[in-house]
Amino acid sequence: MSETWQESPEHGELQRLVDLLFATEKRADRLDALVLAQSHDLSEDLVEVVSLLPPMGLTRSQFCDQINSTLAAHGWGRRYGIVS
Repeated sequence: MSETWQESPEHGELQRLVDLLFATEKRADRLDALVLAQSHDLSEDLVEVVSLLPPMGLTRSQFCDQINSTLAAHGWGRRYGIVS
């Protein structure tokens, strides 16, 4: 039986979140990301991904590594899109 996946309507939303967070800042933390995710009405799955970030300031590269790692662990990379 082959596994099928479907791209979510929210595919790319995490990339937009990253772009907004780092538009003017060099570092962002979990709280900044959670507030922005919730204010943009992201799904529970995406808010969960953001909530798993470590509670410290992260550079864009570190932030993306953490998000992509969580997406991979859940098997959601293709569904929601990876971030850079």
